[in-house]
Amino acid sequence: MERAFEAALYADTDAALDTGASLLAADPATDAEVARRGREFVAGAWRRGWQPADVVRLVRRDLDDAHVRLAARLVVDEHEEGRDDGPGNGRAPGGGRRRQPPSPRWAAQLDEARALAEAGPAAENGPRGDRFSRATTALELYRLLLRLPTLEPLDRARDTGAHPPHHPESRMLTRIRSLLAKAEATDFPEEAEALSAKAQELMARHSIDEALLAARTHAKDAPGACRIGVDAPYETAKAVLLDAVARANRCEAVWNESLGFSTVVGFEADLESVELLYTSLLVQATTAMTKAEAAQRKGGRNRTKTFRQSFLAAYAHRIGDRLAAAAEAEVERTGRSEPTEGEGAAEQDLLPVLAARGVAVRDRFTRMFPDTVTTRVRGVSDAAGWQQGAEAADRAQVRARPRLPS
Repeated sequence: MERAFEAALYADTDAALDTGASLLAADPATDAEVARRGREFVAGAWRRGWQPADVVRLVRRDLDDAHVRLAARLVVDEHEEGRDDGPGNGRAPGGGRRRQPPSPRWAAQLDEARALAEAGPAAENGPRGDRFSRATTALELYRLLLRLPTLEPLDRARDTGAHPPHHPESRMLTRIRSLLAKAEATDFPEEAEALSAKAQELMARHSIDEALLAARTHAKDAPGACRIGVDAPYETAKAVLLDAVARANRCEAVWNESLGFSTVVGFEADLESVELLYTSLLVQATTAMTKAEAAQRKGGRNRTKTFRQSFLAAYAHRIGDRLAAAAEAEVERTGRSEPTEGEGAAEQDLLPVLAARGVAVRDRFTRMFPDTVTTRVRGVSDAAGWQQGAEAADRAQVRARPRLPS
């Protein structure tokens, strides 16, 4: 069985996979060993720089729902197997070094994987519930895990216990999430505009407050990084949109086209803002694009692909300018309105703090990605799509507004 199992994993032929799946299905005694090997493959992905959300996202892109559920279950099982279970000699189950608690970001990804895993058993009663199908699913997933490339490490806390500063989610972040959710849900453009503008202002305010607090308390804060999925179709335009959001929030982003994600480098408060705002703007842009496309079809035009690509490219280009302007306006307003000991003192304090954080982010980004290249947005040839995409970005109204009551 072992030889057939290895052949199924490392050979590219369907015949080898079918043979391995048949042997596994015929012998229930192999189930525990197959599960153990799956946990090993997941642990190997961590050593190559992958995180739980990265693995689940790639499996979802390249395979199907049964593989996603299995991957999520293996992620959870691997974590539970290596978790510290009390005082001892510093060794985890299996003889390895006992792990430190996961970072907040890693823990959140584990929670998402756990939710997927717990939803699995009911779904597995369907067509892929027989032993041969389950064995085939496992082997197909293991093949993918074995071929994962090495990524830039983001989170060293899993091995060292060195977590970045983390605080419970503030009332401001809770309010930002609520505003963006309402902006995505409303059918009234004017309401969405107002909600998005308020959320953008609060994000800029939150970032500035975190930067000033770290400077005044001499906190040992340092830039971190996260990966955000950039899914097909029109992934180039989506990557440009994410880059625009990142730059407006004092972060740096680099797109990995082949693996379908961008890595964003920045301080934790800014990374949270980028994740929230990119997700919301993508939803709003897609909604606006769908409505504009429907109007185009009524007028007799049917160039769906080029219209959408041009729409999203223009939206990303214009929204980047507006986000940058809004962030700069908030910095200027904060410098004018903070309590000071002398005229202009707050602005003099804030600008060097932000400049130093910008240097730190760029240094971390350059060390992680010493060699990057630029790419062109292809397929932007529809003038109507570009015009309406730019107009949709204008309607987003992300400019700063008078400060909200605290």
